[in-house]
Order: sequence, then C-alpha cells, then structure tokens
Amino acid sequence: MKLNVVDEFVALASINSPSRREGVVARYLIERIGELGLTATVDDSATLSGSDTGNIVVRVPGNAPGPTIMLCAHMDTVGPTEDMVPVLRDGVIASNGETVLGADDKAGIAIIVAALSELLTDNTPHGSIEAVFSVQEESGLFGVSYLTEPLSADFGYILDGDGPVGTIVNQAPSKMDLDFVVEGRAAHAGVSPEKGINAIVTAAKAIARLRTGRIDAQTTSNVGVISGGKVRNIVPDRAEVAVEVRSTDGDKLEREVQAILDAFDAEAAASGARVTVRREESFVTFTIEETHPVIANAFRAARSLGIESPLRTSGGGMDANVFNARGLACVGLGIGEEDAHSPQERITVAQLERGVTFVKALVAGAVYR
Repeated sequence: MKLNVVDEFVALASINSPSRREGVVARYLIERIGELGLTATVDDSATLSGSDTGNIVVRVPGNAPGPTIMLCAHMDTVGPTEDMVPVLRDGVIASNGETVLGADDKAGIAIIVAALSELLTDNTPHGSIEAVFSVQEESGLFGVSYLTEPLSADFGYILDGDGPVGTIVNQAPSKMDLDFVVEGRAAHAGVSPEKGINAIVTAAKAIARLRTGRIDAQTTSNVGVISGGKVRNIVPDRAEVAVEVRSTDGDKLEREVQAILDAFDAEAAASGARVTVRREESFVTFTIEETHPVIANAFRAARSLGIESPLRTSGGGMDANVFNARGLACVGLGIGEEDAHSPQERITVAQLERGVTFVKALVAGAVYR
C-alpha cells in the first residue's frame, strides 16, 4: 500500500501534539505502520521524559546488502495547534494563520512514512532501516536523550533540518542554559525604598551589560525570560532570568558564559543582592566531515536525482546532537518548510514529494563508504 505524502502530512498536522502530549500522533503512527505490515515498538522513555507516550522505533528488514540506516523525525510541535486545519492553496500548505503549521516536524514524519510505503510496495532493494519518531524534541531533545530501545544503525538522517530538500546539516551548536535567581530585599516602595534591594533592577543592570543576539558567525546569546516582583508598591526581592548561549566553538561558548556570570556577580555585589545560577548544557555540538559515509551517501542520492546538496551549519539543536554524542553519526536533512515556529509556517507539495523521492534514493543503493 502506497501512502500519499500530502494526505499523511495534512492528517498529522491536524493533530494537536505539543511537547509531552504526543500520544495521539503516536497512536496514529502505530496504526499506519501496522497497515504497512511493520511493527512499531514504543520504548519505555515516557516515565523518564514525562511525555504521554514513549519514542516509536520501527525496524524494516533489508532485502539487499547495505548499511543499516536510521531515519528520524519528532512528533511534537513547538506550540499547540488545537483546532488548526491546514490550508492547501496553489501548491502551498499553511496553517490558518493563528498557530504554527507543525511542518516542523510532521513533514519529516510524513516523508518517512510515505517513503517506507513506496519502498515496500515496489520491493525496492535496500539495506535495513530503523525509523525513530521521537517525543519532546522541541522542549530540549528529551525524547532521544531517554531513548531506551537499542539501535544498530551505521549512520542516520534527521529529517528536521533547515533549507530545501537536498540540504545537509552537518554542524550544529552546543547550547548552555543559565537560569539566574537574583534575591534582593523587600521594602515599601513609597515609605522606605532605601531599605530595599531591587532584584529586578539588579537583574536589568546585569542584562544591560550582556552581548545578545548574534555574537559572531558561530555564537549566539539570548535573554529569553525575565520575571519577578509581586505588586507595584513593593521593592521586589526576587527576579528570575533565563539566558541561553549557543556556539559551535567550545572556547567561545565558555567565554561568553563566563562573561554573563561575571555580569550578574558584579551587579549583585554592587547592589547587595544575592545571585545563584543553575547551569546546564542542553546539548553538545557536532561536526560531520563531508567525507563521512553519511554525507557521501546523501551526495550520491542527490546526484542521482539531479538536485543540489549544499552543506549547512544550523544555529538550532536537533536530535542529531544527541545521537552524535552517543557515537551514531547523523546529519540533518532539509525538508523544505519555511518560517518554522511562526504562524506563517508553510511547506509546498513539491517539497514534500521531493522529500519522499530523496529518502528513497538515500536508502536504495546506500553503501558503507
């Protein structure tokens, strides 16, 4: 049975599945995979990740010699899409303009499932395939971080990359999360403000010292959340600030992190406030050289279809960061969505269909070297 990639994408995108609530998508996929004569295994990660389902792993036996290839896409969307019905107009699929479309990453799922259906129906020669559909990618790559099902793939492709189909994401950054708590002293804002220590002002002065946005070609920094205070007429005794730094260069990452820590320490010392920080590396950078089989195979597939296959560095993390850190070489693949993480997100029918063709070419005739 061949599945139509557009129909699959529209069905998937119509399901509301923000992080931790991927269960409905999982049940849909389990049914679809079963219709293809395959078995979907749900791993035991839900108790660890906090999702309402585990990751899904599907194993497709090979019918020809070749490497075992992993294909991966995530089931969650960056935000809720409740009651969103995708709109197809002039070959472009978009949301209703009120929520994200969810092409990130349901387009990746639809491409994988449709490609598997065509490979099986046509009995196309291919090596073994492991398809992974993960949870909680958007909330911090938690799904694959807790993956309990063993994999035997030689290398893998994450269908969650930037750019049109054919694009290969061979480098992504490390990300450091810094969660600051600034503790001042409360006082009446009109009667005795001099007795207070304003935690919000202390935090604001520290933030004003920071470099934010794009620091250089490899490094970015962002102050994402600030909160504090209780009411207008009390000097706030607490402020919380969430900061992130990303870089593909470990030394630059550490220097920027230290500069942020120093800024908060200095302003706390100047005001008499107390500052604490929770520091956590969310994921680790990876770089895959273009001579590696995972890229050489993608180049081969692109050439066979006559499409371009540029290498790209992403500023975002993806499940590939986790797999590479575990020793499974992976790259991201562009799936052609545009303006991801916004209500203007869209994808063309042509890119979905080309994605299926590209994945089929990836696994058919793949070689180890």
